Amino acid sequence: MLRRRKNLFLEILGILLGIIWISPFYLMLVNSLKTKKEIFSDTLGLPSEITFANYTKAAQQLDFASTFFNSLMISVISVAVIIIFASMGAYALSRTRTKLSGVIFLIFAAAMLIPFQSVMIPLIELFGGAGMLNRVGLMIMYLGFGSSLSIFLFHGSLKGIPVTLDEAATIDGCNTFQTFWRIVFPMLKPITVTVGILNIIWIWNDYLLPSLVINQEGMQTIPLKMFYFFGEYTKQWHLALAGLTLAIIPIIVIYFFAQRQIIAGITQGSVK
Repeated sequence: MLRRRKNLFLEILGILLGIIWISPFYLMLVNSLKTKKEIFSDTLGLPSEITFANYTKAAQQLDFASTFFNSLMISVISVAVIIIFASMGAYALSRTRTKLSGVIFLIFAAAMLIPFQSVMIPLIELFGGAGMLNRVGLMIMYLGFGSSLSIFLFHGSLKGIPVTLDEAATIDGCNTFQTFWRIVFPMLKPITVTVGILNIIWIWNDYLLPSLVINQEGMQTIPLKMFYFFGEYTKQWHLALAGLTLAIIPIIVIYFFAQRQIIAGITQGSVK
């Protein structure tokens, strides 16, 4: 009886937390289908008449095709570079059992605690002096900021892969590079998907760093272009919400297709 009550309580708690979590998405989707006047008169209710004109107008004002391409290119290339370098770095640190490798790993782990705002101004001055305030410079910055967490996750998963596999590959004639890419890296698929999703969500939604580096016409990402709807004297909430809905659809689609690998990556290494 006590166990049933406990399960019932957990179910009710889960439902309440689910409602709280999904409520912002409900408000965004429902209000994106309303006129600006109706948003302010009835924010929580369903639209009296569904209209998709907001999406058409928002796409036009965002120059959505060009802006989407900018976001996609920066996100995909940055995530690919992070995965390549972070996986190789984690492999080197996990297979090199020395005090130095342990110290380097602790430095990477500690770097996750450093807020971006504390290094923002010196970083922009450094890259500006080198003429790197462009998309390439932005991707290099993402590599630097995304490596710590990515190496930490890869390093944890590599502990579950026995060193004997490396030794067997070496006996078969593989060098270190071949051993990693042909034997070890394919076994890291779940955590690779997890690292990719975590980083692409962060990079896709990032506003502050691109605003400092590439805030130029024709190079703007979706978060930068969304600022167009919030002027000094007026805020076009109906268009902004429609634009936000368009912006998050690709990430939601990717997440649903990769959710099994994400869960497997998070739990990888917990059971031998």
